Amino acid sequence: MRQRSFAQSFGKHRLGMIGLAGIVIIMATGAIGPLLVPYPSGYNEATPLAAPGAGFWLGTDALGLDLVAEIVWGARTSLFISFTAVVVASVIGVPLGLVSGYFKGRIGALIDSVIEIAMIIPALPLMILISAISGPSVTTVAVVIGVFSWPTLARIVRNSTLKIASMPYIEATIVLGIPTRTIMFKHILLNAAGPALVDLTLVMATAVMTEAGLSYLGLGDPNVWSWGSILQNAFRAGQHFHAWWLIVFPSIAIMFFVVSFNLLGLGINETLNPKRE
Repeated sequence: MRQRSFAQSFGKHRLGMIGLAGIVIIMATGAIGPLLVPYPSGYNEATPLAAPGAGFWLGTDALGLDLVAEIVWGARTSLFISFTAVVVASVIGVPLGLVSGYFKGRIGALIDSVIEIAMIIPALPLMILISAISGPSVTTVAVVIGVFSWPTLARIVRNSTLKIASMPYIEATIVLGIPTRTIMFKHILLNAAGPALVDLTLVMATAVMTEAGLSYLGLGDPNVWSWGSILQNAFRAGQHFHAWWLIVFPSIAIMFFVVSFNLLGLGINETLNPKRE
C-alpha cells in the first residue's frame, strides 16, 4: 500500500515524470540503439565532416563516422559508468552510514570522522591522478567516480538513521530481541531509502559530467565511445571551430542525461517531502 501511494503521488509530479520519461528514452537508446546502429569504426573518406542533413542526421566527424552512431553507443557507455558508480558508492556509503548512525560511542564517532574527512578531500584532482596512473579504462573511471561519491551518500544515510533509530517502534524491536542486522537493514534502511535514492540520482548525473571532463582531458578510454570522447576527439582534431555539430549534439546528450536524473531526484524528494502551504 505504501509503495502504491508513493507511485500515485509521484505520478502527479509533472517534472518528476518528465525526468522519468527522459531516463526511459536514454535507457532505450542504450539498450536498443546499438542493435539498430552499427558500431562506428574505421575511416569513411567519402564523407568527412559532413554537416547534418538527410544523409547523416547529426553530421559526421573528421573520420567520416556517423555522429548518430557515436552518440547512441556513447549512451550505453554513460549508463554503464553511471550505474557502476552508483553500485560502488552504495556498497561503501550505505553500510558505513547505517553503522555510524545506529551505533553510539567510539564506532559511530570513528566512522563519522572518516566520512567527514572523505567529504573534504578534493575529489577531481585525485580522480585525474588515479585515472592517469591506472590508465584509460571505462571501468576504472566508473569505479573511481563511485569511490569519491560515497561520502555524501553515507552522510545522508547516517542522518536518516539517527532520526529513525530514535523512534518508538525501533525501540520496540530492540526490546523484542530482534537481531541488530534485521533492525538495521529491514526497519531502518527501508525507511531511509528515499533520501538515499535522491542522492543516487545526483550521483548518476554527476558521473556522466565527470566522465566527460576526464575524457576531455584525455583520460577516457580511447577504445570505447562516450559522449566525452566525442568532444575530446573534436577538440583534439581542431574541428570544433567550424564543425559545430561535433560539440553541440554530444553536449545536448550530456545535458539531457543530467537534467533527466535531476528532475527524477526532484520528483522523488518532493513526493517524499511534500511542501506544506
